Amino acid sequence: MTEPVVAGVDGSEASLDATAWAATAAALRRAPLRLVHVTLRWAYDVPLVPQPAHWGPASQAACRELLARAAERARAEAPSTEITTEVLDGAAAEAIAAAAGTAQLVVVGGRGRGGFTGLLLGSVSRDLAVRCPCPLVVVRPREEGGGEVVVGATGEPGQEHILRFAFEEALLRRLPLRAVHAWTHPVAAFPGDMQPLVYDVEGVGREEERLLAESLAGWRERFPDVPLVEQVVHGHPAGVLAEASATAELVVVGAPGRVALLGSTVHSLLGHARGPVAVVPRPPGHRPPGTAPPA
Repeated sequence: MTEPVVAGVDGSEASLDATAWAATAAALRRAPLRLVHVTLRWAYDVPLVPQPAHWGPASQAACRELLARAAERARAEAPSTEITTEVLDGAAAEAIAAAAGTAQLVVVGGRGRGGFTGLLLGSVSRDLAVRCPCPLVVVRPREEGGGEVVVGATGEPGQEHILRFAFEEALLRRLPLRAVHAWTHPVAAFPGDMQPLVYDVEGVGREEERLLAESLAGWRERFPDVPLVEQVVHGHPAGVLAEASATAELVVVGAPGRVALLGSTVHSLLGHARGPVAVVPRPPGHRPPGTAPPA
């Protein structure tokens, strides 16, 4: 059975937009779509006795109505896709991450009903970016029509899972792929390498182009139907990718390496992107290049 696409629903406009995006993604993959809504009955695992009345039949009916509206939106985008709905109990990010254990893709909105207006990134999407076991797409409103898939490439080893997802997504959508490598300082030759205070920007740029080309070697042959464009930019990765997101169907980046901390580049991109962003986690057992296996 094909693994489902899971979309988190909370009734906000952002989550309905995410539902529509997820429906299209499921249709492209010929996969079922699973819509989930999470309710938290009590905080800190301390039950309230008696339970408030709004956790009774009225609350259940409201959850069903919320999911029914989301399912209607999804069917409008993908009428032939199998759609199921489910109410989960617990903290939103934890419950959705658990549901992602049997999913091929999780889709959420950039900011939900509980977000403050001044916050650029919702807490659920932020927490899922570091704990989701499968690729996560955070859907933000796109200002223009998307004409390509963009992948953030470091030019270093260990990005095979990210590049594979980006190429497969471009192939599904029949779009070109643009591999963007943004750099701010010369690459370190080894851990602890001292960076020069003054360096030749053009010379370093040529070296960065070489590194990117080497990291992409072989991918054109694996995906001959995906037009590939390589781009090296002197600038901060988050800003460069956020700018590229304005005209991209999807921007693909790797998940942060530390589970407890959302990397600054990914966090900034998710908060400022002008279109959907996919965060791809490392496969189980994957180790960053240069690290020793556990004892």
